[in-house]
Parts: sequence; structure tokens; C-alpha cells
Amino acid sequence: MDGLDDVGWDRLHHAYGAADDVPDMLRALRHPDPDVRGDALDGLHATVLHQGTRFQASQAVVPFLVALIDDPATPGRGELLRLLTGITIGDRRDDRLPFDPAATELTAAGRLDGVDTADLARRFHQEQDADDFSDEEFELMNLLAARWEDDCYHRAAAFQDVVVSWIGDPDDTVAARAAALAAWFPVDAATVQAWLAVDAGREQPRASANLALAHVRLEDPRIDGLLDRLAGTGSGIVSVTAAVATAYRKGEALSPAALTVLIETAHRDPVGEVTGWSRALRGFVMLALHRLDLHV
Repeated sequence: MDGLDDVGWDRLHHAYGAADDVPDMLRALRHPDPDVRGDALDGLHATVLHQGTRFQASQAVVPFLVALIDDPATPGRGELLRLLTGITIGDRRDDRLPFDPAATELTAAGRLDGVDTADLARRFHQEQDADDFSDEEFELMNLLAARWEDDCYHRAAAFQDVVVSWIGDPDDTVAARAAALAAWFPVDAATVQAWLAVDAGREQPRASANLALAHVRLEDPRIDGLLDRLAGTGSGIVSVTAAVATAYRKGEALSPAALTVLIETAHRDPVGEVTGWSRALRGFVMLALHRLDLHV
């Protein structure tokens, strides 16, 4: 938490005004009383990630959340990682993967160059009546919000190596959420190796890593070999996510075993969710079958 008091929080805004209350909320995440920690976490969700919206102060929270999650002594690290993920990607769903920030609407924030964004932010947080703004000003404010989103993503992406290291964390919730968050950053060899290395006996982290690998657009026999093996191990969540990933990567060239897993799963009761992913596992199965032009 070094440097927490060096940030000009009073000059930054969150959903309810000046962000000078953020340092105390961040410190409270290490409080011995779980109720105090819970209130602080709720407070951060309400202020820097209010209904999925990011603000000026949101990106400034990122390095301190990373430091807290990276410390095994911090309580509730999995929930902090959920908050960090929300700040990083907002409400984007997996159909945006693989994610290229340079090709998204975030680049439109460049149109704010030369605009008095300080005044825009001031008016934004004053919650003036809608009639006080022209159509052009509304558009500029939307672009300003996009810039804040962009800032949050890139601030978090700077810690990609730390996030990737969490994929091997002994806490299954942390490992699974890290495997999912890492899928939103540029894929590199270290990330792929971390996904491959998750033990098949760790159900949620392995399933999350499988779904991450589903969105990797690299020709790598290690990936396909692992997914083929896991898809043939039964009907559990690891097998199902491996079959989904195989269908995403290979299309109609997937193995008969993987196809069988997908079809049988589609006819069963819902098979649960994978930690770190907003789509239900059954939804992934149906998407995989749709890619194969199969409707069951």
C-alpha cells in the first residue's frame, strides 16, 4: 500500500464526488473485522465501479488492489479480484474475446484531444439536468467515460505478469478468476504456459483455464493435445469446458469424444458455472454447438 497517500484523491472523482474516501476503504480491506471489510468492499463497488461504470478515480485504485491481492495475508482475495476484473473490463462478455483494445470504441476517446475534460468531468459529477447539455456535449461526456474505461484497462494490463502469476495461486477462487482475467490481455508465452500448467484436479481453475484457451488464436499442439485429453475424461466441468474449447478452436475437426460431451451435456440439467466467467457453462455449450451448426 506504499504511495496510497501520495495520490491526489481529492482531485479525482468517483460516482459520488471527490474520491478522498477511497484510501480509507482500501485500508479497511485488511481490517480484522469481516463486517468492516465487507462494508469497504461494498463501498468501492458503489463508488469506483458504480453499476459497472468507471470514473476518474477507478484507474487509481488498480495498483493498490493488485498489491492487496498479491499478498497471501489479505482476506477475501477472490472477491478483491472480482472487483479488479470489473474495473478492468466492466460488463464486457466473452463474445468480445480475443480482445483488442485498439479495435474497440475506446479509441474514440482520442476525439477528446483539445477538449477541456476537467470542465466536462466537473459538469458530469454535478449531475446537472439533462436539458443543460447539448447533443454534442452528451457525446463528449460519453467519450470521456470511454476514456476512463480505457485508462482502467491499460492500468490493469500493466500488471499482466502479476495476474498471470495468480493462475497458479493455491486459492482456487483466485486462480480461476486470474485465469479468466488474463484472457483479456494480449496473449504471450507465459500466459499460455500458466493456463496449460493448471492441474486437472483443481476443478474451477482448470475449467477457467480451458475457457481462456478456447479464445486463443494460436496454433499450438500443446493446447489442442491437452484439451483433447481433458475432453475425454468424463462429463464433469473440466471435461465440458475442454470440449467447448476444442469446438471453439477446431470447429468441425473436433474429436468424437468432445462432440459427445457437448451433445450429452446439452440434454442434461444445467451443469453450473465457471468462476471468473459471467456466462453459464450451459451457454458455452450451446455456443460451441452453434459453431458446429448443430442445434439440439
